[in-house]
Amino acid sequence: MKVLIAGLGSIGQRHARNLRTLLGDQVELLAFRVRRESPVIALDLSAKAGDPEAEYGIRSFDDLGDALGEEPDAVFVTNPAAMHMPVALAAARAGCHLFVEKPLSHSDEGVEELARTVEERGVVCLIGYQLRFHPGFRLLAKLLEERAVGTVLAAHFDFGEHLAGWHPWEDYRQGTGARADLGGGVVLAQIHDLDLAYALFGVPLRVFAAGGKRSGLELDVEDTADILLDCEGVSVHLHQDLLQRPATRLYQVIGEDGKIVWDYYAQSLALFRPDGTVETTSFDGFARNQLFLDELTHFLACMEGGERPLVGVREAADSLRIALAARSSLESGESVAL
Repeated sequence: MKVLIAGLGSIGQRHARNLRTLLGDQVELLAFRVRRESPVIALDLSAKAGDPEAEYGIRSFDDLGDALGEEPDAVFVTNPAAMHMPVALAAARAGCHLFVEKPLSHSDEGVEELARTVEERGVVCLIGYQLRFHPGFRLLAKLLEERAVGTVLAAHFDFGEHLAGWHPWEDYRQGTGARADLGGGVVLAQIHDLDLAYALFGVPLRVFAAGGKRSGLELDVEDTADILLDCEGVSVHLHQDLLQRPATRLYQVIGEDGKIVWDYYAQSLALFRPDGTVETTSFDGFARNQLFLDELTHFLACMEGGERPLVGVREAADSLRIALAARSSLESGESVAL
């Protein structure tokens, strides 16, 4: 198998490392790189001087056409969000299977064309929402499907993590999360949370958001957002920020007959019953990289025809539409109907 990785930052290198773990020498790794500034980034996000090409056995190209001329079986789009669409479209037109990191893009330009091209060419396209593979989320979704808390009334999602800690090896001001021209800002950079809300409750009827740049961080995007999703029968409140220390990622779903609380960092899910009893499930020992390995295993199975992409272009387009509506509401102060 031949795989082209467009971008060798931390997530591109993670996929390269995991491809080597799963496929060993059975995969030939190529890269399309422009800036060539990333050091070698380890599993624990520590960095060392060196050449990612030498570290993972990769041949690099600085021209996308030349790279696609090698006829890769799959292309991993792992460059900044604002650069996703040109690479994804070119790869799809070339008949390559696609793995696109979240978000699908930073705007809706080209999204419908990509969806049509993927469908016409009959290629696989998976969007990298790795939290869909977390056992905590899967248990939460299962409990809701089983109506473990009865009719769901509301949900509260809370994410916060200081931006300077995302990539300790680089100046946060130059990273994707801090720059509008790269598709940054907490709403797009942490679109995971909107995607999980979409997976559980569907496309909202209306979106309202408040927030913006509230801190002293040097960036030109929003660092705080409070988003209200008016879903059919369920109100979902999502708080996001690029500021909290220590980091938090918490998902609460409130029903008529109890409450479910999934705490990502505590590695636990608690089901609260009306009689006061609590059933707790621990995910202690679950390694973060397992999310990416499971996601990659799923992608390879999709390429072989055994599975359907958990999040394809159309689903990712819905999540992106919700995120763009939230950003529009941030700017206008008005709710946005979907």
